[in-house]
Amino acid sequence: RFLLQCLEDLDANLRKLNSRLFVIRGQPADVFPRLFKEWNIAKLSIEYDSEPFGKERDAAIKKLASEAGVEVIVRISHTLYDLDKIIELNGGQPPLTYKRFQTLISRMEPLEMPVETITPEVMKKCTTPVSDDHDEKYGVPSLEELGFDTDGLPSAVWPGGETEALTRLERHLERKAWVANFERPRMNANSLLASPTGLSPYLRFGCLSCRLFYFKLTDLYKKVKKNSSPPLSLYGQLLWREFFYTAATNNPRFDKMEGNPICV
Repeated sequence: RFLLQCLEDLDANLRKLNSRLFVIRGQPADVFPRLFKEWNIAKLSIEYDSEPFGKERDAAIKKLASEAGVEVIVRISHTLYDLDKIIELNGGQPPLTYKRFQTLISRMEPLEMPVETITPEVMKKCTTPVSDDHDEKYGVPSLEELGFDTDGLPSAVWPGGETEALTRLERHLERKAWVANFERPRMNANSLLASPTGLSPYLRFGCLSCRLFYFKLTDLYKKVKKNSSPPLSLYGQLLWREFFYTAATNNPRFDKMEGNPICV
């Protein structure tokens, strides 16, 4: 349900820009060659997926695109850093301690600011051709369509979508006292329960830009601390996330004990 709500929110936001979300049904190997021809596609832009399964899937899609003469543009946006560069700096192996990871990223170029949000003014008169049967052919599927029983379904604990993510981010940043007197997050009895400021699933599924979060924290800290440079500890949760993504990117058994080269 969370993922479908994310797609519905994305579609709603695209409507404000005279566009729509096109949800394609089918296997990539079957769908992409057909769409390349039907839509006369010249370029395909994708987000870099650092997980082993995603890299294997995307390699197959790139091959299909190349065979069709389609240029593939890949951008890193799910993580703050280029994980392959971190591994390269560490001699071809992922850093196995957080301290080593911090040392490596301190030697990398400063992070670039996130790009500005696209507005109707930017789009001007650009529109996406949308057919009358768009919802039938390319609409976001329902839970029922995917085979889920929705009888008695309670309200969502984690509503999906960027709109909800940005609202939660603002709530999170309103805790200025926490930022001003920053200390390591403390676990308590409610730490694993849903929170109105919780951001984890929104970062995981791309509803919230980790880079936007990073620079929002930076800006707020400088306001509270009178333009002093923020410590790395301010970004602790984001950087721990980055550390684990780096350790997992070339390790398909990262979530298992058996056959995991970095599991003692």
